[in-house]
Amino acid sequence: MEKITPKVDLAFKKIFGVEENKDLLISLINATVSPEDQVVDVTLLNPYNPKDFRGAKLSILDIKAVGETGKRFNIEIQITDEADYDKRALYYWAKLYTDQLKVSEDYSTLNKAIGIHILNFISITDSSKYHNVFHITEKESGLPYFRDLELHTIELIKFSKDPKEDLDSLLKKVKNSLDIWTAFLTRHELLNKDNLPQPLANNSLKKALHVLDTMNFTDEERMAYEDHLKWLRIEANTLEKARREGMRIGEEQGMRIGEEQGMRIGEEKGMRIGEEQGMQKGKLAIAKAMLLKGYPMEDIVLLTGFPSSHIQDLIKEKDF
Repeated sequence: MEKITPKVDLAFKKIFGVEENKDLLISLINATVSPEDQVVDVTLLNPYNPKDFRGAKLSILDIKAVGETGKRFNIEIQITDEADYDKRALYYWAKLYTDQLKVSEDYSTLNKAIGIHILNFISITDSSKYHNVFHITEKESGLPYFRDLELHTIELIKFSKDPKEDLDSLLKKVKNSLDIWTAFLTRHELLNKDNLPQPLANNSLKKALHVLDTMNFTDEERMAYEDHLKWLRIEANTLEKARREGMRIGEEQGMRIGEEQGMRIGEEKGMRIGEEQGMQKGKLAIAKAMLLKGYPMEDIVLLTGFPSSHIQDLIKEKDF
């Protein structure tokens, strides 16, 4: 079996979601949250259990923990770009918050809940930062009022876009603790636990690499891991094919639009329009191919981002 990648959710939870590695989870949390939300210790609310993924193709293996002051944390790594992922992230945050309240308890017992969503895709298109933090604030002044809601997104692709990136290039981007953990999740194959360069030389990263190198799977775990890894690769190949097709169509349409509409639109805008259209055409071709091969609806929605109604229209029109 090839080297395990921590971007697959099963491996991620087996690294950070077990009692013996709580120090790694604490380090990841503290690298992500603000100084006032730092934790000294955590209690795992749903420790790693092989039963969590039994029979599930794309199960959600999140990590729930409570800090020593009562603050709740939900950490998960998401392999594929689900439809309405933002709504699901908010729903899971709401459950994390409301599940604290037991019968006959007062609302004053509720503690802050923090969601940390590590994404293997771009979700926040209006920000170039790979780490974004969201709160509820007053519209005009930005005044925070409902301080118990906090959601973090960590978009791995924004940190490391090039699969051929070398170690020197990676090191130039590492400025803080979260950068170190993101480097581990994206480019772990470049890192040697016995020879970590500055600024990556710390005990938490060294231990995480050791856990990854020595991780053993049962037969059932291995099957589930490889199933999840397959989806990670399908997604990567899908995006790369769509990007290439978009670039090709973009170049062709850009030149044509540039010729037809001259300086008013220009070749640069034409190429951008063409690339967007090419991406859509590429995704459409993938959806049709998956329909022909009998893939289930939810898998096509996950990999293309098309709404299920659009896929239903293709089926009705037999346009595949």
